[in-house]
Amino acid sequence: MLAIVAACGGSHSTARLSSNGTAAAALTTSAVTEAADLHGRRGPNPYAYLPRVPSFRVTSTTVANRRPLPTAQLSGLFNVPGGKGHLPGTVVGRAFPKQTKSFVVTMYDPQAPTGSGFWHWVVSDIPSTTTSLPADAGALNSTLLPAGAVQLGGDAGMHRYVGGAPPAGSGFHNYYITVSALDIPKSGLGPDATGAFLGFTIAGHTIARATMVCPTRLK
Repeated sequence: MLAIVAACGGSHSTARLSSNGTAAAALTTSAVTEAADLHGRRGPNPYAYLPRVPSFRVTSTTVANRRPLPTAQLSGLFNVPGGKGHLPGTVVGRAFPKQTKSFVVTMYDPQAPTGSGFWHWVVSDIPSTTTSLPADAGALNSTLLPAGAVQLGGDAGMHRYVGGAPPAGSGFHNYYITVSALDIPKSGLGPDATGAFLGFTIAGHTIARATMVCPTRLK
């Protein structure tokens, strides 16, 4: 279960994750160098290019900030050994700005070998009254998402959560698990919109954001 709590206004985004109740280090927007790849290069934080907004903390019993994605959250669809494609369970909606009307939850890999990164999961129009998304909410044709929520196809064209799948030997991939609080109830986009177009559409409506980064590699 991944919990998102306590908005804390400020110019830097912070995200704190605890696994089984244990606190982990804070993450700020100034930390744009999360993990080095094979050549010692460090990946940029894609959200550093967006306007800064207040932040809130993220907690989980399945994933940990600055820790690799567990095997269960890796992709069986892309033949990662042991990958099951289980979604990190998510809790949203506590102590967000009063004007929050909906949430967007995404997982994005900026280091994917595509030239444009890779959207692994994109869900929009999550009502602000939502308190949790269970671990299987990202399944195809999921009945566990709240009414009105929309799963976009992501870069795999699949309307479901697609687990991490860093190519073997390609170094660290920083998987950004992000929850954005919006001041609008609906994005106005349908399930066939891209993650990038959704990001462009909600940029001016994002009033708070929490992000965890899971640097993961396969040897």
